[in-house]
Amino acid sequence: MNVVNILHLKVTIGTRNLLDLKNLHVQEKQRIGLVGKNGSGKTTLFKALLGEVDTDISNFSTKGRLAMLPQLKYAETTKSGGEISQDYIVQVLNQSPNILLADEPTTNLDTSHVEWVESKLSEYQGTILLISHDRTLLDSICNTIWELEEGEITEYKGNYSDYIEQKENKKKHQQKEYEKFKQKEQQLEEAIIQKDRQAERATKAPKNLSSSEARIKGAKPYFAKLQKGLHQNRKALQTRLEKLEEIKKPKEEYPIKMTLPNTRSFENKVILRAQKVAGQVGDKKLWKPTTFFIRGKDKVGIIGANGSGKTTLLKKIMDKEDKSIFLSPAVKIGYFDQNINRLDTKKSILENVKEESKQDETLIRTVLARLGFSNEDVYKEVSVLSGGERVKVSLAKLFVSDCNTLILDEPTNFLDVYALEALEELLIEYEGTVLFVSHDRQFISSIATKILSFDDEKNLEMFNGTYEEFNLYHQKKDRDTQAEQLLKTEMAITSVLNKLSEPLISESEKEDLEEEFQELITKKRVLEEDNT
Repeated sequence: MNVVNILHLKVTIGTRNLLDLKNLHVQEKQRIGLVGKNGSGKTTLFKALLGEVDTDISNFSTKGRLAMLPQLKYAETTKSGGEISQDYIVQVLNQSPNILLADEPTTNLDTSHVEWVESKLSEYQGTILLISHDRTLLDSICNTIWELEEGEITEYKGNYSDYIEQKENKKKHQQKEYEKFKQKEQQLEEAIIQKDRQAERATKAPKNLSSSEARIKGAKPYFAKLQKGLHQNRKALQTRLEKLEEIKKPKEEYPIKMTLPNTRSFENKVILRAQKVAGQVGDKKLWKPTTFFIRGKDKVGIIGANGSGKTTLLKKIMDKEDKSIFLSPAVKIGYFDQNINRLDTKKSILENVKEESKQDETLIRTVLARLGFSNEDVYKEVSVLSGGERVKVSLAKLFVSDCNTLILDEPTNFLDVYALEALEELLIEYEGTVLFVSHDRQFISSIATKILSFDDEKNLEMFNGTYEEFNLYHQKKDRDTQAEQLLKTEMAITSVLNKLSEPLISESEKEDLEEEFQELITKKRVLEEDNT
């Protein structure tokens, strides 16, 4: 049964068709991930379904109760952003909606709260339409992807990874069709040139033909007829060439190679050493004193709960007065903290990005194109850009600046999935050192070669390995701890049973021991379930 039927839904802004959707249907309990560039109309579609925006055409219907999980903005409160999100999601789900519209429900949440949201959406039994740039969440929740582009939606079956695979296969098919088109075009062009040459030769009598032979053969009529036939053949070939359906070449992305200062001098050498660095802000202790080091070209993902001290650590690293952190003189830091006000709004995108760069304009334009600013877009004034677009310009400016070490504090916030993946590829190709804070699990997994983690007990740990290896290590560690707790619990149960079997035990002692026994049995059951 369909719970949403869109026959025609149209929303225009000025002369632009923001949405022009036809013949779209959502089935009961379907889970759809809605992806598209920032400003493409994703949130507007949700609001249109709720009747909260003016539409040009509104020929659609919904069945059942709709509920919206909007992007939350956190007011001043003693609760954390994660706690506020949890409360709000529980409140919405308690309304028992048939259709849930979730608009970036994990924005600004740390990993533990993102995983909590993921579990709640997985448990929800109704229909979900989900806008998110969290690809791990889209993979876990969705069985369909809607791609919104230029006002229209293309549907892909499967989760986000399936969508990417289908897009890649589509691109490969397009490349093959383009190669066939170019081959056919070249064949026709060469055939036309050949006919032109033959027609030119046909106007001249052969040199070895005598005048008497020419009179007998009727040279002029013969060659005129031959030339006419060749021209007709050429015309037919030209018509075929003109009618040949053009296949556009798929967009190619070339690896970016840039000249960075001092990279050879610090490759694989220790460029940052933290010696018993402490995390103390006033009376608040963020983390225990810790020692770690970072080598040149390392890509370090910094993870931990909100408020654990990640940004404080980044600022300590950049603080030249902090004696607990040594930085190599070869290090040149570029810092990103989402302060988009550092851009000159009266200048163009290209002018802003070129301002502090020693890279050539071709490379700068390549970086901008990878982040979605191609051709004439680079001449747009920054003042007309959206917040997400300004973030991309800030990242591009940093990326081509005269630095060899990037420090990025939550660079993925406000980026759509396409810009996020483009940034991911740029950082993978980047030949300098990268330290970045992120809660995006896929982003961390793709880039990090080391993990610097803050835990709940205020420990700061450097793990020499990828995000997957880090998770496997801690899963094993947790299992070992649980096995140890299980063994201790079983020993405690045995001890209680021995005491209960003693002949001189009093009734009050017996009651206490029986209560303790039940508590231990419950604890054992929980540990056994966690260990399976």
